[in-house]
Amino acid sequence: MFGFGHASSLGKDVEVGGHEYGAKDYQDPPPADLFDAEELTKWSFYRAIIAEFIATLLFLYITILTVIGYKSQTDPAHSSDQCGGVGILGIAWAFGGMIFVLVYCTAGISGGHINPAVTFGLFLARKVTLPRAFMYIVAQCLGAVCGCGLVKAFQKTYYHTYGGGANELADGYSKGTGLGAEIIGTFVLVYTVFSATDPKRNARDSHVPVLAPLPIGFAVFMVHLATIPITGTGINPARSFGAAVMYGKEKAWDDQWLFWVGPMIGAAIAAFYHQFVLRAGAVKALGSSRSM
Repeated sequence: MFGFGHASSLGKDVEVGGHEYGAKDYQDPPPADLFDAEELTKWSFYRAIIAEFIATLLFLYITILTVIGYKSQTDPAHSSDQCGGVGILGIAWAFGGMIFVLVYCTAGISGGHINPAVTFGLFLARKVTLPRAFMYIVAQCLGAVCGCGLVKAFQKTYYHTYGGGANELADGYSKGTGLGAEIIGTFVLVYTVFSATDPKRNARDSHVPVLAPLPIGFAVFMVHLATIPITGTGINPARSFGAAVMYGKEKAWDDQWLFWVGPMIGAAIAAFYHQFVLRAGAVKALGSSRSM
């Protein structure tokens, strides 16, 4: 799904449950250049941008429809059944399930980021070039706006009545609490992305058939369960931006910074933790500098 670090291999067998499994050799791709002019001439670059646009559009269309549908089904003015609809659990499943589906569909084309915070974290870890990261984020934001636009076009009355699925800080919570929730939630997501796609882990655990999009989708699901009551769960700046653009109300824009600053900080911390703590990138860098 994404490129990783320096070349190396595993030489030891892994023992699990009394059985030995020969660990596969693996090789990390070299770090991506900051700027690669050659990739701008390739169709695969633009195909990946289109894939990110369409995936984010579909993600917002399905998930925002789910949010608005739940609110309409539990509105006392239209229904006396406050336990009706999909509930918070169903909303969390919609977000996590769509990420699972869309990452599975687009991983081989664009890497299946579908989130500017994921793209930012991978850029910091030198998995993607600057032009690719920038164009992905633009495509993701435009896709999110278009996805919310489709929901608004199909359900205009419900869209405005039930808040357009926009992220807002809930009453009773401070800005600091909301920011913290977004930082930690995005850390969980981006840390899972790094771990699920780590070639070293895949080589070591090659006997365990784990589909990378599955833990990523579950991470999104679990974070939504925890933070929907606080911020409505952003952890994806494109999701928050697209909903705010289409909804257009002051509260959504007043809180918008939380859903950019928080996820970007969380992504940066996850990238640092995985690359320089778990993968010991700092030790490798220090060792190479001493040997020079």
